Parts: sequence; structure tokens; C-alpha cells
Amino acid sequence: MATVAATPQTPAPQRSSPAPAGAETAAPTETAESSPAASGPVAPAAAAAAGAAGAQALRRGLPRVPGGEPWPPAGLAPAATPAPNTAGTATDTSVTDAAAAPAAPVAAEVVPTEHAPAAPRTPTGRPLSEPLPFPRTVWPGAAARASASSAAAAEPQRIGPFTRGQWAGIVIVGGAGLLYAAAMAVLAVRWLLSTSWGIDFLETYPGEYHLPAGTPVGFPAWLGWQHFFNVFLMVLIIRSGLRVRTEKRPTAFWSPRNNNRRKISLNLWFHQSLDILWLVNGVAFVVLLFVTGQWMRIVPTSWEVFPNAVSAALQYVSLDWPTENGWVNYNALQQLAYFATVFIAAPLAAITGVRMSGVWPKNAAGLNKAYPVEWARAVHFPVMLYFVAFIAVHVFLVFATGALRNLNHMYAAQGSVDPNAYADNWTGFWFFVASLVVIAAAWIAARPLVLAPIARLFGKVSGR
Repeated sequence: MATVAATPQTPAPQRSSPAPAGAETAAPTETAESSPAASGPVAPAAAAAAGAAGAQALRRGLPRVPGGEPWPPAGLAPAATPAPNTAGTATDTSVTDAAAAPAAPVAAEVVPTEHAPAAPRTPTGRPLSEPLPFPRTVWPGAAARASASSAAAAEPQRIGPFTRGQWAGIVIVGGAGLLYAAAMAVLAVRWLLSTSWGIDFLETYPGEYHLPAGTPVGFPAWLGWQHFFNVFLMVLIIRSGLRVRTEKRPTAFWSPRNNNRRKISLNLWFHQSLDILWLVNGVAFVVLLFVTGQWMRIVPTSWEVFPNAVSAALQYVSLDWPTENGWVNYNALQQLAYFATVFIAAPLAAITGVRMSGVWPKNAAGLNKAYPVEWARAVHFPVMLYFVAFIAVHVFLVFATGALRNLNHMYAAQGSVDPNAYADNWTGFWFFVASLVVIAAAWIAARPLVLAPIARLFGKVSGR
């Protein structure tokens, strides 16, 4: 039998496992001739590992996570499997493996990766990680409301340095303290005047002293008109002064026609105009006082005025008020109060007001240094407070010591030596009511809409 020589057979072309459509096939980066692993004999363990890797049918499937790349990646595509030997001839596995080495990755062990769990979804299929398609509203519960209320309670609203509750406590405690102090003062003074010293003191100083000879009796008509004008102007001066003091951003300004640079607020112009009218009325009042002799009723003419003023004050505190008849003579305490108002408080208000007004020369360095504007401001406001207190006490005593009789004296110029006369006459009361109506109307009308047309008669009115 002829012997057939075994010739080496060329390995058949190897077929790779079919890859999914669109998948990329990994190609070796080195040839058999250039690969250092192919220059020598291949270890059986390496060949077995390569065969085992090629024998696994790895396929790229769906993405592991929504929106990701398919798994496994393209770089881990399966290696080509060797074609089966159908000729029945013996083949040299070492040669075959060496020739097939470039097609298989060297020492590329594929480690199976565990699949990640699917992302949680809502019953409608929307992932829970996606935001809601509409604004989410969270209704606070009882705990949230309790925390909010506690946070609000931690910082209560304050009016000045104190809260409302603290102010209420101050008013209640302070009022109770004042009432207690007043009651103790009444009891103490009544006890003092009941002693022998108190009885002798009241007999010596009944609360008034005899006026000089020739002092007129009663009130002339001009004095009633002066009283009305004085009250009318004082009320509006106090109102406009408070507006000027608290106004931060004026809405209207006034300037003289010949000086547009000198611009003041409309409320300040109104305040200064009232001051001028009040000064004119005061000058007329003082002149008429000395011309008619009425000055002796309000200017102290004896040192006895001071102990009599103490006696009148003690009688007021004891609630056993002195019997008086203002038509003939004021008590000593009234006389001192009227004197201080007409001859001390009014000039102080005028002098300090002129210093703060535009009439004062701005370029007089020596005069401004001798009379700083800070002094005027420090005095002007307390003087206004004095006028407020004087008006309050004056009105209270007018009504508490015989309202109809006192109103007839001041507004109707009616009275008599008899203190009980005109006690039932309502003439002065109705004059007083009419004056209150006029003052209230002026108070309401004192606003820019009414003041601007009047201010244009004396200068220019402009906005900001």
C-alpha cells in the first residue's frame, strides 16, 4: 500500500460568530508576525483559555440602564471560533493555534458582570427620579404650623423699645401707680391743711392778693377776640410743627419768587406763616394790655404772689378748690401761669423759631457762633410741649371750676362781681362751640391741596 506523506494543510478560513446588526467587530491590533506572543510556542494553558473564551457566545443586548450603551461594550466582542475539521486529517494543533492566535485576544478573560436592577417607576411608567410635570404643593401640618407660630412668637412686634404687651403693662402699672400716688397726695395735703399750721397758712395766704389800685375789672371785647385768635393759631402751629418734625419726604415745596434756590417744604412754609401771624397777634395783645391796664391782672406786682401760689396749689391738690372770680382777679397760681406763658414761653418760641427759619442770616459767622442752631432746636420743642400742657390744664380748669361762667368771661365778655352771676348763661358756650367748629375746619383743610393755592400768592409751589 502506498504510503501517503502527511503534508501540512493550510487552515481553513475561520468564521466569526454572527454579531448583532449595527454592532462593531473588534479587530486585532497586531499581526502574527509582529506579535511577540506568536513568535514562540503557545502555552497550552493560554490556548485553552483562549479556546474557552471563544467558545462562549457573548451577545450585545439591551442597555443596562435607561439611555445607556448596550451591554457588553464593543471592545469585549467574542473571538472567532475555529472551523471544524471535516477532512478527517490530522492537524497539528500547535500550528493551528499559533496561526489562529492573532484572531483571539491574548489572556483576555471575560468576567461576567451582574445586571443592575431596573430603575423604579410609577404605575404610569415614569421613573421616580424625574421631576413632576406640575408644581408640587406641600400643605404644612400641625407641627409646621406650631413651629411657625413659635418662630413668630420668638420675635414679637415692637413699638419703640417695647412690645404691645409691655406697653399695656406699663400703662396699667403706671396708671395704677399714679392713682395711688395721687390718692396719697390728697390724703397728705388734707391732713396738712387740717392742722393748726395749715389753718393759719390758709388764713394768711388765701390764694390771691389785692391788685394795685386802678386795675380794670372785667374783660373787654378785644380780649375775647385775641383769645380766640391765639387759640386758633396755637392749635395749627402745634399741628404743623409736628408735621414738620415727623415729615421725611415732603410732597410739595415753596420758594420765593426772587430766589428759586431757597426752597422749603410746604408744611414748613405753613408753620412759619402761622408763626408770623401768631407773633403779630401777640404783639397786638401785649400792646393792648399795657394801653388798657390789663397787664396788672397777669403781671405779679407783689412778692405775696409766691406764698399765695403755694396756697392755691395745696387747695387744688386737696380737691377743696379755692373760690375765685376771674372777672375781678385771678388767683396767684393762675397769674404766674399766664405771666410765664405770655412773657417767657412765647418769646422763647419766637426767638428759637426765628433762629431755625430762613429769615436768619446764614453767612453771619460770629452771630451763628454766638447763637448756635442746636441751642434753638434744644429749646424750641420743649417750649411747644409746655404750650400743649398749658392748654390741656387750662381747658380742664375752665370746665371744672364753672364752665358756663368762665366761657361767658372769655368768649362773650359777660361777667359780674358776683361770682354766681352768669352761671346759667349759655351765650359764651355757643361762641365757644362756634370757635371749635372753625378750628376743626382749619385743621382738616391744612393739607397741600388747600395750602398750595394760598402759598402761590406769596411765591412758587413745586413738586419734588
